[in-house]
Amino acid sequence: MKIDYRLVEEAAKELYLRALKVLPPDVKEGFARLAAQETTPIAQRVLATMIKNISVAEDTDNLLCQDTGVPIYNVSIGTNVDIDGIALKRAIRDGCARATVEHPLRSSIVHPLTRKNDQTSCGVEVPVIHVDWSETPDTLEIEMIPKGSGSENNSFLKMAIPAEGVDAIRTFVVDCVLAAGGKTCPPTIVGVGIGGTSDLCVALAKRAATRALGTHCSDPEGTKLETELSAAVNALGVGPQGLGGDSTAFAVHVELAATHITMNPVAVNMQCHSARRARATFTPSGVAYGF
Repeated sequence: MKIDYRLVEEAAKELYLRALKVLPPDVKEGFARLAAQETTPIAQRVLATMIKNISVAEDTDNLLCQDTGVPIYNVSIGTNVDIDGIALKRAIRDGCARATVEHPLRSSIVHPLTRKNDQTSCGVEVPVIHVDWSETPDTLEIEMIPKGSGSENNSFLKMAIPAEGVDAIRTFVVDCVLAAGGKTCPPTIVGVGIGGTSDLCVALAKRAATRALGTHCSDPEGTKLETELSAAVNALGVGPQGLGGDSTAFAVHVELAATHITMNPVAVNMQCHSARRARATFTPSGVAYGF
């Protein structure tokens, strides 16, 4: 399958706008579930305000949050897809910039030393573009995730001692959620990466934090840990916006990788309540948008 990079550029633009304006159905369902279970009056009011904000934003074609985030594009290339990698990256970058300039959006991206803002949501190594491969023939998928700084600032890594076992992981995750408090704009999705190297572990935590609600770790031990940690985190009482309550997190998600016998890395990356993402799927039939 040949790729039209003009369509990729247009999709990169459209995905950024869609992600910023329309919350995925699984997150809306997560809000409804938390609201139905919440027992603290102030938390009930805060959740109701958040749900109203989502409705108003979508009804008025406005942004869900003023933070347009760090733009992240996850690309999955299927078999029989003819790809020019350089052209693909250029098209995504140009589409990201067009979304920012033509909408216009607030550009949140600056040079890390000079703090210069080019007003395009682009910069050195940004947008972040991850490329992977799938066994699905004649299919190119592009997922766009705008990752806000409120959630991204609460990122943690610990090179745990293997002898400490799973207890060290549980303690670290709970401590991270407590340290973040209301700064991550809870209710959150708490992403936990376990294993690999330090960089892989952090990447796994980001993947876990941005996974759709209702999905689970492919490893049964990871799934078990997700259930345990979800209950533990929501027993902390942090609550929506850190004001107290039962609804600290929609869920805790775990992703695993094999690691060295003398290591046990664990990382935490959080996603805020505005867990935004959008997806475009290219096939020979055309381009389809979704979540």
